[in-house]
Amino acid sequence: MKLGDIMSTPVVTVEADDRLDSLRELFNETGYHHLLVVSAGKLRGIISRRDLSAALSPKLGTPAELPEDAATLNRRAHQIMHREVIYLNASDEVLSAVKAFNKHPISCLPIVDEQQQPLGMVSWRDIMRQAELKLFNGD
Repeated sequence: MKLGDIMSTPVVTVEADDRLDSLRELFNETGYHHLLVVSAGKLRGIISRRDLSAALSPKLGTPAELPEDAATLNRRAHQIMHREVIYLNASDEVLSAVKAFNKHPISCLPIVDEQQQPLGMVSWRDIMRQAELKLFNGD
């Protein structure tokens, strides 16, 4: 089975200069756990919800919030993104994703086209869902 058959779409992308405040809004609106950072439509980085939480002050929205805490919202995506992104193509087999998950400490894989433009995402849960369907439906 090809990754293009099981990837989640649409994918949410942000620009490298987007403020962390807007990323926080996107995470809250979409419920996604990862955002892809693009430049000229090409994949340049990835940011997880956990990355964003670590970059923001824990005092935000509390009575103890100071101006420097609020300033963490003005940081930019490129300041916290992971630049060395493990990605695969839609034509790659699911086994390629399994190998990537076993080799690297990641929970999702961006799926890109030949020009490195994001098409979707595959998580280990997507693979487990397909395995369950195959095992219990007899496909």
